[in-house]
Amino acid sequence: MYLARHGQTMFNVVFGETKRDPGIEDPPLTELGFKQAAELAERLVELDIRRIIASPYTRALQTARIVANRLDVPVTIEADVRERTAYICDVGAVTSELAANWPHLDFDNLEEVWWNREEETISKFHDRCSTFRTRMAALPDWRHVAIITHWGFVRSMTGKRIGNAGLVACDPTEPHPPLDTTWP
Repeated sequence: MYLARHGQTMFNVVFGETKRDPGIEDPPLTELGFKQAAELAERLVELDIRRIIASPYTRALQTARIVANRLDVPVTIEADVRERTAYICDVGAVTSELAANWPHLDFDNLEEVWWNREEETISKFHDRCSTFRTRMAALPDWRHVAIITHWGFVRSMTGKRIGNAGLVACDPTEPHPPLDTTWP
């Protein structure tokens, strides 16, 4: 499977410069973020992607829409590929709002509030990622799936730090990387 980080948001811009949380809930993509998502879609064209799994955060949904439109593949929403709840940007939109804003997507598998209401420990987050990895390894099509996700999820799954719209292959049949508590 392929793990792709969403395109740039204003949170990424401000946090990248100051290392401070700018207090933006569920930030959308910036103009550059939309361009990065289109470039990501072009990189994925060559990889025989047949479906996308996306985090329910707006930034991931916007990125997934661009990629899915380019590849002409379906998108499934999966809360388990969301970011670790640690900053204000990790407060998402409630499911009823997502369904209204994204009527072509199915949000029926989400609770109304699908993110953690309190900071998620690194250990619990890592366990969530590991559980997802095990589920993916059991699926026959995992080699043809792109997951539009977040920095922390990619790091937990691969041990790698990638930038906005970064892309990395991940074999879910390999062991999950050991817990690394030196975040971010």
